[in-house]
Amino acid sequence: MTSARSHTEWWKSAVIYHVYPRSFQDTTGSGVGDLNGITRRLEYLSKTLGIDAVWISPFYPSPMADFGYDVADYTDVDPLFGTLEDFDRLLDEAHRLGLKVIVDWVPNHSSDQHPWFLESRASRTNTRRDWYMWADPKPDGSPPNNWLSPFGGPAWEFDEPTGQYYLHSFLREQPDLNWRNPEVEAAMFDTLRFWLDRGVDGFRIDVAHYIMKDPNLTDILPAPPPTHEADFKPLGGYDAWEHVNDKGHPDVHAVFRRLRHVLDEYDGDRFAVGEIHIFDWHEWATYYGNGDELHMPFNFSLVWAEWNATAIRRRIEALEAVIPEDGWPNYVLGNHDEQRLATRYGPQNAPAAAVLLLTLRGQPTIYYGDEIARRETPVPPELQIDPWGLRVPGMGRDGCRTPMPWTPGPGHGFTLPDVEPWLPFGGDADERNVETQLTDTASVVNTYRRLLHIRRGRRSLLSGSIQFIDDLPADVLGFVRADGQERTVVFINFADETRPVRALPGSAMLLSTENGRGHVGTNGLVLSPHEAVVIDAGPVQ
Repeated sequence: MTSARSHTEWWKSAVIYHVYPRSFQDTTGSGVGDLNGITRRLEYLSKTLGIDAVWISPFYPSPMADFGYDVADYTDVDPLFGTLEDFDRLLDEAHRLGLKVIVDWVPNHSSDQHPWFLESRASRTNTRRDWYMWADPKPDGSPPNNWLSPFGGPAWEFDEPTGQYYLHSFLREQPDLNWRNPEVEAAMFDTLRFWLDRGVDGFRIDVAHYIMKDPNLTDILPAPPPTHEADFKPLGGYDAWEHVNDKGHPDVHAVFRRLRHVLDEYDGDRFAVGEIHIFDWHEWATYYGNGDELHMPFNFSLVWAEWNATAIRRRIEALEAVIPEDGWPNYVLGNHDEQRLATRYGPQNAPAAAVLLLTLRGQPTIYYGDEIARRETPVPPELQIDPWGLRVPGMGRDGCRTPMPWTPGPGHGFTLPDVEPWLPFGGDADERNVETQLTDTASVVNTYRRLLHIRRGRRSLLSGSIQFIDDLPADVLGFVRADGQERTVVFINFADETRPVRALPGSAMLLSTENGRGHVGTNGLVLSPHEAVVIDAGPVQ
């Protein structure tokens, strides 16, 4: 099948695959994945699956208080993962295979072991003191304001030698950089240029909207009672407050416009997507700017949507209503912070979730292991290591970060047979692994492969419009993707029972998660429980 790609910007039609490097492939026998392991598996991503781009979570030097999201050097590779030369080989091999490479960039905070912070902390008169957010105590010695960390407790840490508090929106080992200092902005933009000069194709920006806070450090206020279904997992006491002063200050948009200029200095449509948890759709959409800020803010709305046709459609329509004319949507169903989708939605719905993700209008991102319906791994208390979970019971992310099982048997192709991995595989890795699933034509991984092949060859799925179908059973979602004369129809049955749907005579079924390929009857078709189908509806009559 020939490619139907027609966009100048590669990222609009790309399918991105999210790699958590600690858990993808170990080549050293350490029990921890590494950059050479990612390089080893690039052909799987490119040729076996048909992925277009790979996003790699942080691999920078780090004390690993938050497993790499506490960066001690923005322009190097932690020895745990390899070397800069290993990264360059990864990048060269990815480009040889036609894959784009996106790296994680963590601008809100560094590690407390970063040389910048060590200098900043040395004294109040140090030239880098103002590179981080320091403030005097209140007269009673308490923190400067009531800001909180979602990781538990106040977002301030007292530094006794200098008599001030520093801000840490997350762990105390992650002090917040002061983006109101032009020297900080210049230094951080230079770290972008370091990786752009090496040839990376884009950046995923960690907690992007946090970098600008209220300059007056105004207290946050109690949150009003919720009036709608949850947009994010519950965060306990953190949810009791309205977080309008401790992140997302309007000044952030000017920073992103300047960041966009940095990206535009380079050819090849260098790309930036921001992790932005904002649940007012209109405010969320402002991060597109006028096509001059982020290429897109990440859209997490489906991650915590109820798995039913009404809730899913409502969130898609809400997104579509605010996307600017020159903007492009995106969707994600899982990542390194969220419970595995096969556990959230149930393993019986994993194939339908793949259809949803890969046929909606917009850029999809697949989390490693979701293509084999990897489930949340139960991690015994004595093996749990995620700092969030250790500080706030129930918030642990270890279960969604466990190693990728490539094969049956000891080590599961991730590490040596006699090596203990950094997190356990779980009890189903002998049955639920890449090698075993690839031999089963009805497996989830082969559903992903067929979907990716279909998507690549259909303009309507890459760039087409979306229109929902109304005259359907309440628990069936249906929509039409159209580009010119080409139309693709998608039906997803969320019910535990069969459901009839109408289809145009002469339509051809491209994929069914239950029945393979076939023709749609003149009276339509009957969807099996949890079945999703992709149909070539033929040209517009």
